[in-house]
Amino acid sequence: MISQDPTDFFSYFTMIIRFILPILAIIVVFRSIKSLLIEENDFEEWGYLSLPNGAQISLNHWENIIGRSKSSDVYMEYPTLSRSHAAVIRDMKGLWRLYDLGSASGVILNGKKIIDRALIKNGDIITLGGIELVFVTIGRLEQAVQAQERIRPGKIVKPFTTLIYLTLFQITLGLQLCISLENTLPSSAVQLAVPLCFTALIALTWFCYILTRILRRVAFEVETIAFLLCSIGLGITASSVPADLYKQIILLFAGIALYFLIGWFLRDLDRAVKLRWPIAVAGLFLLATNLLLSSTTFGARNWLTISGISFQPSEFVKIAFVFAGAATLDRLFAKRNLILFIAFSGICLMALAKMGDFGTAFVFFIAYLTISFIRSGDLATVFLSIAGAGFAGFMAITLKPYVAERFATWGHAWAYSSTSGFQQTRAMAAAASGGLFGVGAGNGWFKHIFAADTDMVFGVMCEELGLIVALTAVCALLVLAFHVIRSSSKARSSYYVIGASAAVAILIFQMILNVLGSVDILPFTGVTFPFVSKGGTSLVACWGLLAFVKAVDMRKNASFVVKTQKHVSKKEIRLFKQTGQEEPPDHNEDFEFDDDYEFNDDFEADTEFYDAENDDTE
Repeated sequence: MISQDPTDFFSYFTMIIRFILPILAIIVVFRSIKSLLIEENDFEEWGYLSLPNGAQISLNHWENIIGRSKSSDVYMEYPTLSRSHAAVIRDMKGLWRLYDLGSASGVILNGKKIIDRALIKNGDIITLGGIELVFVTIGRLEQAVQAQERIRPGKIVKPFTTLIYLTLFQITLGLQLCISLENTLPSSAVQLAVPLCFTALIALTWFCYILTRILRRVAFEVETIAFLLCSIGLGITASSVPADLYKQIILLFAGIALYFLIGWFLRDLDRAVKLRWPIAVAGLFLLATNLLLSSTTFGARNWLTISGISFQPSEFVKIAFVFAGAATLDRLFAKRNLILFIAFSGICLMALAKMGDFGTAFVFFIAYLTISFIRSGDLATVFLSIAGAGFAGFMAITLKPYVAERFATWGHAWAYSSTSGFQQTRAMAAAASGGLFGVGAGNGWFKHIFAADTDMVFGVMCEELGLIVALTAVCALLVLAFHVIRSSSKARSSYYVIGASAAVAILIFQMILNVLGSVDILPFTGVTFPFVSKGGTSLVACWGLLAFVKAVDMRKNASFVVKTQKHVSKKEIRLFKQTGQEEPPDHNEDFEFDDDYEFNDDFEADTEFYDAENDDTE
């Protein structure tokens, strides 16, 4: 005889959901992997260098290093070339410049040696180490033909279909929470918060998708991964502190707004580079305010309360840190900029150490190593920085008792299960009790432990949603990292490469510290799991960092951060294909200087550069 008890029905329904959630999460991440990492991602071409034998070497970036180093963008195996001999760089206005990178034999333009840099145009002859190269730009119509032939993402893996699976995941998770928490929530108002906030989450997800389509962008994988993680995070908030659901949704909206704002800001690299130091100064001001006005809580002074609103300034400083570190290649030639960035990094790390926030300080240090290596390519600088950090860490353990206590607990959490290892041992026990599929969202006990939904959130994920969903969340962030690595070789500008690499390094190492710290593989540092941990400033900052990750995606019409070519009519393209010519013949003639155009302040004014037509020197 079949039981008519509704409790039995809900029990069976919850059990089914426990198996459905991991499947949906895996499908969403797998489809994102297939789209971001497996689908073809072709190069853009902006010009080429013609060799004496008639061969052509494409210029696939706005900044191209020429040399005999295999890491050069334009690699030529001639013994007369320096490893990094010269650079050919395009700016936002389409103007190209030639740089001498301190080569042994110098750089010659149209028969005359240049100093520092000089403007180059279509057909100019560049001589490097006795090798003559003809510089040729890609014209407006040729770019349009190339754009037609480039592969558009989303033809194999439809983002719309992936979004359907994500929506099913969100609906299923919300239903399970409504069933699990029906009798435990304190009031009907709080009970109503769960369906309302998950409905708002779904609406925000589709709003962002529709907005990107309105902007004529076809890729949505990066946002899909972020929304998957935010869905898990909202489920954990509903389970642990349901009264904070409305606040979490509002902060999610703020994070998405910041994501689109920074994305719009990065569309103009001149603007982004020009304002990077004012943004860095604003970051230092936040840290100084934190040091002066905050009070110590659990050994750290990383929270600031203004008018009853508490936030962590260091989370927003991460965005300023990436802005300060990411610079276009021409600015990397000026050592002053790298020295300023090192000084800025040192001030940030010292301020975080003074606050006692060593977990965040370590995340900043990893971002610093990422930026400094990409900018300089100097392993000696990296190893010297690591040695300095090791010494600073030793001093922190010696001078800060609670830091020493955490390191003493590392690897011996069960020996301190009632004292310093209390949280980690409970996290491991909860993860074990959850098994592969979890006990069901809202049904766990670990959520009642202090900081379970922030610093120890991996334990809550494992217990309530299961190990499969928890590892899928880890995998989702790793997908973003591999996407940045894959896209970096095809990015237009080094600014996007450095910014995306630093941003994803912050996200990945936060995740590593959170996960491995929770299970006692690494020392417990008290950092959040990106997008998942409850907390407003962390969530907003993660969405801000995501804009840098989105910017490195150079697939055809993939990223709203990247400007596309101005509209070209089909008639113009058809005539160009027939004749092979376009007017004006020199692509650079399409561009004119604005009255307020400013040259790079790291070098002398262009009027002092070498002018091949007016120079009478030998």
